[in-house]
Amino acid sequence: MVKVVRSFPAPASLAEEAEKKNGRYDKADVIARLKEDFHNKCYICEMKELQDPNVEHLLSHKNGTDRQRKFDWENLFWSCGHCNGIKNNGKYDRGILDCCKFDPEKYLTFQIKEDAVMIYVRDSNNEVHKRTASLIVETFSLKNTGMRTYTSEQRLRLLQKEMNLLYRQLHKVHKNPDSQSAIRVIRSLLRRESAFAAFKRCYVREHAIEYPQLQQYVNIYDG
Repeated sequence: MVKVVRSFPAPASLAEEAEKKNGRYDKADVIARLKEDFHNKCYICEMKELQDPNVEHLLSHKNGTDRQRKFDWENLFWSCGHCNGIKNNGKYDRGILDCCKFDPEKYLTFQIKEDAVMIYVRDSNNEVHKRTASLIVETFSLKNTGMRTYTSEQRLRLLQKEMNLLYRQLHKVHKNPDSQSAIRVIRSLLRRESAFAAFKRCYVREHAIEYPQLQQYVNIYDG
């Protein structure tokens, strides 16, 4: 999960649909804006080029009874069906970190070791951050059904593949710190728009001594 810059003003259809008894929050203009703002990447697991995108509510609209939340532009997020399904659990109803208002990299540490994803919370007293960490871990590890086993393992494999791309380029920089071609590739891999960016960016930050020339590409927002 990385910081996302949401565009304003809200799509026009939201106000129009909110006036209808059975209005929709997923009209074409909403879909287009969310896809662009979130770079067609699930805001929870960070998988790119979603084939099953969902318009997800950060805070539940309680089956449509909370109409303000249902049509609130700032409550709508771009997610994959896998993550939306996992988040649709009562334990997450009290909310997770809003990555459009706060930079998750400021509060969470993202790591992958062998076949395990681990998210560490810097403030152990912050329940919102703890719920966010728990949710992200579940998206890579929850296997309570056959389909979730498949989709969780798929995300883990894609994350490992992306990390291996980074490791190979870092090895080139380790051998030749002035390799501009490797640094260009790394810079692209570390962009927030890239797949699983939080994990890659965190790894480079944690190895600042080995890669001081790369720290300028993993800055954290003040917010």
